[in-house]
Amino acid sequence: MAKVIIIGAGPAGMMAALSATECGDTVTVIEKNEKAGKKLFITGKGRCNITNACDVSDLFPNILSNRKFMYSAIYSYDNSFVMDFFNNNGCLVKVERGDRVFPVSDKSSDVIRALTKAMADAGVTLLTSCRVIKVDKKDHFYVQYVDGKNKKHVMEGDKVIIATGGKSYPQTGSTGDGYQFAKAFGHNITKLSPALVPFELKGNDFSEIMGLSLKNVSLKVKTGGKIIFDEFGEMLFTHFGISGPLVLSAANVTAAAVEKKSGDIKVVIDLKPALSEEVLDARILKDFQMNINKQFKNSLDRLLPKSIIPLIVRRSGIDGDKEVNSVTKEERAALVKAIKELDFEFKGFRGFEEAIITKGGVDVKQINPSTMESKLVEGLYFAGEIIDVDGKTGGFNLQIAWSTGHLAGSNYGG
Repeated sequence: MAKVIIIGAGPAGMMAALSATECGDTVTVIEKNEKAGKKLFITGKGRCNITNACDVSDLFPNILSNRKFMYSAIYSYDNSFVMDFFNNNGCLVKVERGDRVFPVSDKSSDVIRALTKAMADAGVTLLTSCRVIKVDKKDHFYVQYVDGKNKKHVMEGDKVIIATGGKSYPQTGSTGDGYQFAKAFGHNITKLSPALVPFELKGNDFSEIMGLSLKNVSLKVKTGGKIIFDEFGEMLFTHFGISGPLVLSAANVTAAAVEKKSGDIKVVIDLKPALSEEVLDARILKDFQMNINKQFKNSLDRLLPKSIIPLIVRRSGIDGDKEVNSVTKEERAALVKAIKELDFEFKGFRGFEEAIITKGGVDVKQINPSTMESKLVEGLYFAGEIIDVDGKTGGFNLQIAWSTGHLAGSNYGG
């Protein structure tokens, strides 16, 4: 029986704690926030996309960095185990579009409640509002931390699991502390960058549609005329550019294009992807006939959200004051193009403050993929976002956290 100290009460840390108690270990989790699961609370717009219900083999193509490293972790604790855990611990789950798994209640707080109750029932000691400042190893591990009253403590343990998360959403406590602990033990940290992050766009003609949420649209990302991303879903215009599920999904391939310096990047939005150009033209004609004496700028209310109409009018090149009965076939073709190819120039990404995850982390070459133990320091383990592994949006990053956490908690060679 080992005395295990886990740094971080996020998804990976809590799952590691539960896994370690199943092995009979004594477990203490040290969390800098006032409660466990602070970042979990805001994931999926507060609904928490727990995992993805795809076939296990389909999990791997959705892991973007170091997917081979994840084989043992995923097969030891796959998505079906995750769903069973929550269903068996009072948080029933459901499967939605894209095989995304959410709690039936649509409340991330129920996910956290299931985990914290399971930890309490298993005898895990959870110390909140306690910030770890140093981790040493001599004959044992010595973890120094400061409590909420700024009093210093030292805890001794046989095994330490670092599950502190990355640098994304620092307001939730993910401030990169774990990287410093890993470095102190000789671990290499690969390049860190924000991932699954909103886009900034050039220009300002999108500022008038700030706050506009679009459903059932398609988003293409092009570089050098080549399409590198093309998917259908939901997105949102912001004061700086675009965000939402579609944009976050496009972030990884776009980041790769930026890194390769592939040339200028464009984002192209099709506001009516279900309609071909011919069908859309026929629809526009029908609307024009219903508004035969109206000005062009006042004739698109049935077709488009009100706030985007001025932008589409400008992009079409048609005089907004022109009566629809005098709009030519060529002008309608320009309008169709404006609706189906609403393009903007990509400027850059938002920072870690708005990134869902961190790309990069502790080098996987220095971690045993079968146990999550450091290859440099016996008894030191890693779990979750701190490791250089990341996935697409859709529940895959939380699956990485559950799987690596479970594996780190269930192994100890001491």
